[in-house]
Amino acid sequence: MKRILVTPRSLSLDPPPELEPLRQAGFELVFPTPGRMPSEAELIGLVPGCIGWLAGVEPVSDKVIAAADSLRAISRNGTGIDNLPLPLLKERGIGILKAEGANAVGVAELSVGLMLAALRHIPAETAGIRAGGWPRSRGREIAERTVGIIGCGAIGKRVARAVSAMRASVIACDPFRPNVEVYGPFKWASLDEVFAGADIVSLHCPAPADGKPIVDAPRLATVPPHAILINTARATLVDEDAVRAALDEGRLQAYATDVFTTEPPAPGSLASHPRVIATSHIGGLTDESVGKATKIAVANLLSALVEETA
Repeated sequence: MKRILVTPRSLSLDPPPELEPLRQAGFELVFPTPGRMPSEAELIGLVPGCIGWLAGVEPVSDKVIAAADSLRAISRNGTGIDNLPLPLLKERGIGILKAEGANAVGVAELSVGLMLAALRHIPAETAGIRAGGWPRSRGREIAERTVGIIGCGAIGKRVARAVSAMRASVIACDPFRPNVEVYGPFKWASLDEVFAGADIVSLHCPAPADGKPIVDAPRLATVPPHAILINTARATLVDEDAVRAALDEGRLQAYATDVFTTEPPAPGSLASHPRVIATSHIGGLTDESVGKATKIAVANLLSALVEETA
């Protein structure tokens, strides 16, 4: 029986019915430790003999691909592929497939939720009440603020539309400048102009090809007072030391993020900072997003492997 490795945490813990078409097509599904991101060693032990891989956000090293003696295709249950060794995969002729747009609604909604949580100090208020206090922090409204969107793909477009419906102005940076439908003021700007002009900056772009963060000390030095930074895209987009310094100095009111260089983040890392609002990579972890992403990823795998298994 041909084998397919299934590694997303949302699928290994409680395999959904969307995986059934793979079994019905005659594939054996191979899972890592349920609900846990697999380590390099675990992947090296599981991938031999697998012709397909339904992959999550777990880091995939050259050593893992070297052990993948039968692999023909990797199908992501999302759109990010910067966790994969792309040059080696291309050299090996291993196909890379993406579930385009499947997580867009879930990630966009979380991004807006993080904005509101930061503006209204919701985590601090909750913690204070749980501790027996009655904190009443004065917040700010999103209406009449300027929201900067870096990347206007499927997710960024939805965020722009949502915040504009709440009467925020939007400035955006995207080299392709796609059509973005909003309800209020909107303009295109450079990266530097977005950071200098936005009260809230939300990241929805891939990592640059050179691997350098786009949120660095020089750009953070230009943000308006009490700016808020939202990152539901990729941890490598930000220089964590620069973000920590900006938080300590009060230039950033809050950094709200769903992504970390190491997951879970280590004690004492940026995630522990009192001005950081942290969620555990749950942007696409909704019933709807998991279902859509899995369905698309499965269909992509079946399409890619049908000739191999004929």
